[in-house]
Amino acid sequence: MNHYGDTMSRLIAALSDLPGVGVKTAQRLAFHIINMPEENVENLSKAIIEAKRNVKYCSVCCTLTDKEKCDICSDVRRDSKTIMVVEDPRDLAAYEKTKEYKGLYHVLHGAISPMLGVGPKDIKIKELLERLKSDDVEEVILATNPNIEGEATAIYISKLIKPLNIKVTRIANGVPVGGDLEYIDEVTLSRALEGRREM
Repeated sequence: MNHYGDTMSRLIAALSDLPGVGVKTAQRLAFHIINMPEENVENLSKAIIEAKRNVKYCSVCCTLTDKEKCDICSDVRRDSKTIMVVEDPRDLAAYEKTKEYKGLYHVLHGAISPMLGVGPKDIKIKELLERLKSDDVEEVILATNPNIEGEATAIYISKLIKPLNIKVTRIANGVPVGGDLEYIDEVTLSRALEGRREM
């Protein structure tokens, strides 16, 4: 039975399509949106449309940006000889919060997962290798998540990089197995970076 009418039901259905949003949360969000001033609703919808149209991959590190080259890759003060490989832009943001890491990044946008049908060609490994051939990189830090997919991805990438005579390290202690980097506190991430080991 449709309690709210077609328009409201469509809004609830659209919101419940978002990851992590169930029907009850979608209903709460829908009621909140309906009760917002119209100007705020227009600003929200414009922000969503602008983000969808303008956000793209950085031409260097593949993070999300609205520029050709993201602010981190454009910053000449960063250490261009070190690249940290992460699975997701949120992992990059987590490391940036530590204010400890001064190098550059490479965002894979996923991890190798045969169970989910994600292979090496489905993530940004080719782009990383192209960077390593053209840039003067001395160390690649593999900061993929400490779970089965993240470990498999780190091992796969380290085997591809070894012949290039570039030091390959893996973040270490302090990061719990099965944890996601975006949810881990800054101190733990800093210790993991300091305690990285060579692969």
